[in-house]
Amino acid sequence: MDFLELLQWPAMAASLAAAWLVASSKKGPRNVGFWVFLLSNVLWIAWGWHDDAYALIALQLGLALTNIRGVSKTATPPA
Repeated sequence: MDFLELLQWPAMAASLAAAWLVASSKKGPRNVGFWVFLLSNVLWIAWGWHDDAYALIALQLGLALTNIRGVSKTATPPA
């Protein structure tokens, strides 16, 4: 088994951790959650590319856009 095949496990763990953080009532953990989701998007895309899972790649690109939106909405405004 090669390294890219194993990416599905950290991708899954990052997705679960991000979902937990995004569900927080506090803005800080929610913001971190969106960043962790973006990390999981990258991991899933790498794994999907390796396994020719193009629908998964398309899904992760779409979800990445929603996570970028989440980051922008939870970012601390400049002082």
